[in-house]
Amino acid sequence: MTAPTLSAFPRPVEDLIPAARDLADQLGEIPSRNRIKKELRVGGPKADAILAALTRTDTPPTTEPTTDPADTTPDPIADHAPALDLPPTGDDMPPVVLEQVAPVADLGTSITTETISTDATDSRRAVAWPVVLLALPAFVAIWSGWVGLGGLTGFGQVHPLPGIWDSFSINSAITLPIGVETYGAYALYVWLSGRVPDIARRFAKWSAIASLLVGALGQVAYHLLVAAGVTSAPWWITTAVACLPVAVLGMGAALAHLVRTHD
Repeated sequence: MTAPTLSAFPRPVEDLIPAARDLADQLGEIPSRNRIKKELRVGGPKADAILAALTRTDTPPTTEPTTDPADTTPDPIADHAPALDLPPTGDDMPPVVLEQVAPVADLGTSITTETISTDATDSRRAVAWPVVLLALPAFVAIWSGWVGLGGLTGFGQVHPLPGIWDSFSINSAITLPIGVETYGAYALYVWLSGRVPDIARRFAKWSAIASLLVGALGQVAYHLLVAAGVTSAPWWITTAVACLPVAVLGMGAALAHLVRTHD
C-alpha cells in the first residue's frame, strides 16, 4: 500500500478511511492504533477515529487477532514523523482538561490572634514608693550628720550677700549633704541606667562608689567626734571636709560632659 501523500493541510478522517481499509485488507485484520498512526501518518485522535470506523464497518475475523509486540511499543518513526511538524489543528490536538482550582480562603480574615496570658506579676513594674519610706529616715540621719560635722570643721552661719542683703544668712554646712549625697545618687542612676556611653558609665560607677564611701566615712567621723566630746575636728578631717564641695562640683561637671559624649 502507498502511504498517503503529505500536504500542508491535514486530511479529514473520511478521506483516510479508504486507505485504512486497504491496510486492513493487506493485513487480514483490523490494524492496531499504532499501526494506523505509522502507516497513515496521523496523530492519536485521528487514529482512534479511523479505528472506530473500521470496527463499525468491517467484520472481525473468526480467529482472535494476535497483537503484534511491535505495535505495543511507541514507534520512534511515527513519533518523529514529519506530520508532527505541521501546524496543530483542532483534530490533532488532544483534549485539554482544565483543572478546577479550589478557591483560596482569605487567610487575613480567618486568622485569629490569641493573647498569651502571662503572670500578672511579670507584666507589672516593681513599685518604687517604698524607697520614699527608706529615704526619709536616711535623709534625717545623713543631713544631721553632715551638718554636725560641718559645724566641727568650720562650717556655719555666713552672709553670702554683704552690702546687698545684710540680714540674709545661711549655714554653709548644708552644702555637704546636698552636694555629696545628691551626686552619689545621680552617679548611681547613670551607672545603672545603661543608657550612656561606656566611658561615662565607668566614671559614674567608680565616682558613685567613692561618693557613698565618703558619705559613710563622714557619718562615722561625726559620731566618733561627738561621742568623744570633741568640739573641733582634727586638721586632717577639716581639710578633707573642706575639699568636698570642690570635688563634688568637679565630678558632677565631668559626668555631665561624659553623658553627652557619644564618641
